[in-house]
Amino acid sequence: MNESLSLADTNQTLSSKEATERVDWAVDHFPDEVVLSTSFGIQSAVLLHMVGTRKPKIPVIFVDTGYLFPETYRFAERLTRELELDLRIYNPRLTAARQEALYGKRWEGSMEELTAYNRDNKVEPMNRALQELSAKAWISGLRRSQGSSRSDREIVELQNKTYKVYPILDWSNKDIYEYLTKHDLPYHPLWEQGYVSVGDWHSTEKLTAGMTEEQTRFGGRKRECGLHELTGGQDFQI
Repeated sequence: MNESLSLADTNQTLSSKEATERVDWAVDHFPDEVVLSTSFGIQSAVLLHMVGTRKPKIPVIFVDTGYLFPETYRFAERLTRELELDLRIYNPRLTAARQEALYGKRWEGSMEELTAYNRDNKVEPMNRALQELSAKAWISGLRRSQGSSRSDREIVELQNKTYKVYPILDWSNKDIYEYLTKHDLPYHPLWEQGYVSVGDWHSTEKLTAGMTEEQTRFGGRKRECGLHELTGGQDFQI
């Protein structure tokens, strides 16, 4: 298809579509330049299954900071095997041990140190992955209900010249549960221990009374690690 659309027009069209149709849109318009990212988090099996069903062997980017829960690594192995994922693992340029020796535990420091930690361990590896895979479109599992920083997101957004597509952006926790149940897919193993969002072990907490989901990450200081912070938008050609 050779058609010029604006982000506003595209989002108006996709807002009334089902999640599967949004996936199909991304795959149809960027057939050889689309990737999927995963953190192997609480709900990750949903999108891995949904996208993989429609585009088998889509490159699946997994940024491994070296600080993930043991359960996350085992969950990743399980889903990679069972869903036959084309997993592309990207690591920070410096190992966790080397970073701590040089800079200390930056996640415990100032906001500037935390931002630098996230940049080195998450943003840089993801940007490297997108560049090496020549990705023009990136499918991600963000949902508006996950935090205030995501409540106003659109289904398709532009981030650093890459078009991001969020097929399940408007899904509720009930929608997630029903999809996982229907397709006999698992939650992350830490779900049963009270975790509603899972990242690095040192900055992820269980959800307790009075907390919101975004407060379970980085002590509530910062919801976004930088992977999903936008830099602007523009019209694009499809």
